[in-house]
Amino acid sequence: MSASVTAVPSGTVGFSDEQLAELGMSFRGPIYAPGDPGYDECRSVENLAIDRHPGLIIRCSGEADVIDGVALARDHGLLLAVRGGGHHVAGHGTVDGGLVLDMRDMNGVWVDPVNKTVRVQGGATWGQVDREAQVFGLAVPGGVVSTTGVGGLTLGGGIGWLHRKWGLSCDNLISAQVVLATGELVNANADEHPDLFWAIRGGGGNFGVVVDFTFHAREVGPEVALAAVFHEASAGAELMPLWRDLALRAGDDVTTRALYWSMPPAPDLPPPVQGKDVFIVAAMYAGDKQDGQGIIDEFRSLGDPLFDMSEHVPSYRAFQAGFDPLVTNLYSYWKSTYLDELTDDAIAFIHERAMSRPDPSVLIHVPIMGGATAAVPADATAFGDRSAPFMLSFDGGTYDREKYDKVRRWVRESIDAAGRIEGAGGAYLNFSGDEPGEERVIRQQFGANLERLKAVKTQYDPGNLFRINNNITPN
Repeated sequence: MSASVTAVPSGTVGFSDEQLAELGMSFRGPIYAPGDPGYDECRSVENLAIDRHPGLIIRCSGEADVIDGVALARDHGLLLAVRGGGHHVAGHGTVDGGLVLDMRDMNGVWVDPVNKTVRVQGGATWGQVDREAQVFGLAVPGGVVSTTGVGGLTLGGGIGWLHRKWGLSCDNLISAQVVLATGELVNANADEHPDLFWAIRGGGGNFGVVVDFTFHAREVGPEVALAAVFHEASAGAELMPLWRDLALRAGDDVTTRALYWSMPPAPDLPPPVQGKDVFIVAAMYAGDKQDGQGIIDEFRSLGDPLFDMSEHVPSYRAFQAGFDPLVTNLYSYWKSTYLDELTDDAIAFIHERAMSRPDPSVLIHVPIMGGATAAVPADATAFGDRSAPFMLSFDGGTYDREKYDKVRRWVRESIDAAGRIEGAGGAYLNFSGDEPGEERVIRQQFGANLERLKAVKTQYDPGNLFRINNNITPN
């Protein structure tokens, strides 16, 4: 880049009108500086609690914009954030004063139905992938909601509705194109840059900007056997042990989760659940609908529900999007841990916390793990240990900014107390708000893989240009 950039302390930047004009001529996509029309819209991310003001946003239109943006940050010592879907709860897609590479317009999805692969640009969301792939009865194992970005979820692992059958999102990655800190565009796969390929499967955005992913696609849907059943929240103490036992014997074709939440008092919701505190049993069979209907009906028959929405969700794509309202337009703060066992004591603790939620939009989320996810050795990808059969996530959220601090404190208290459960430990870094001392959590997550990750980081990003993330520092 030839533009002269005036650096100010701590990696932030200031631009004159002349410099901005020169930069604007250099990129195919638009650029936004503070005060520009569209700047506030571009700087926002999914979590409303993240209110950062970048010095410059480059709305990248292709690999060339990403390459030049990386060079701009590197050559002028700028803090650099990379925005894909903008969904990470810690706000890793934005940064105060620095440079944001916004890839949301790089959202192409190309399906090869013959070879059952899907190629995805780095700014796409899982909803966009589902839209294209489901036409062919295919899906890539993604997340729990459709608004999540493909890039962040995959680089951090990728727990969703298909992980017991086909593993994490990163387990289904065939190849990636990565822009390195040097500006070089490389292919990372089993044969080319294999250490980098290992590292980006769970190690986050520490090693470069992934502009293109190629995945295995799996035969799923469009119609699937699924359960979406709503009970009184007070019934959770009795129902969660039954759900746990059923989940453990249901087989790897079934991914299921139990959730505590509060339904909004919206008139378009079924009257039995409007404004109710609920315990939700959700499950999906990742195979032929007729083959899976029997086991799914067992989940539907637990207890005496307020409402069974299962028949009202017509497809895999609809199910994937059905939980979007749980995480949208909220001031959010999340923390998670893994559980070696979901004991009756752990269930009693979870229920007690559910009954003390400080806001209706606070979600407690307990997915079963295992299956194909646990079949992958801990050192096969950067993700780390996969042996825990359950995860516990406290997904704090509120529509009221004034309540955010209270929600955040409650999440911190909950995760600290959960750490005293026997067999609890580690964290799913895609479900983790930033906090001082995260090095400890990162070490717990990656375990023995951390030293290898540091070596890969040292090789590909020795200056730690890519550090607005769950950061792995170079040696």
